[in-house]
Amino acid sequence: MDALKRISKDAVPAALDKARCYRYLKEPVEAESICRDVLEVEPDNEAALTTLLLALTDQFGRELEPHFSEARGVLSRLKSEHCRRYYEGVVCERRAKTHLDRGEPGSGSLAYEWLHQAMRHYEDATALRLAGNDDAILRWNACARLLQRHPELKPGADRQSAEPMLE
Repeated sequence: MDALKRISKDAVPAALDKARCYRYLKEPVEAESICRDVLEVEPDNEAALTTLLLALTDQFGRELEPHFSEARGVLSRLKSEHCRRYYEGVVCERRAKTHLDRGEPGSGSLAYEWLHQAMRHYEDATALRLAGNDDAILRWNACARLLQRHPELKPGADRQSAEPMLE
């Protein structure tokens, strides 16, 4: 296998812009690759970490694992507790939507449980937020509305095979 080439530190801002663009174009694999290149030269770059986390969650529909585990691993690298809680909510919410979209046996109760876990993380993030940052409230409301639109989602009602919750 050919050795990967390192980007220069001067290229980091433009690379992060490209990663965001690839996410908008629904090409998360490319965004993930760019973020990994940035993190090779700046391991604590918060923008690269959050974009990587989001690019990994963008891939849940294709393949839940290893993307779910990798996204959760990125959480511990985020600097602020608020960001860790908020993005943990995002990871759980996106996992819930993946189960909902798959429509497999047991997916309704899994979606319900993951949505409620996301909402708990958003509540934690709300308590830690800076003034004027209501992102966690917006996400909590989106989860609540999703549950309102899908009253068939119930805890454990359609679970035929137990999938362990991680927490």
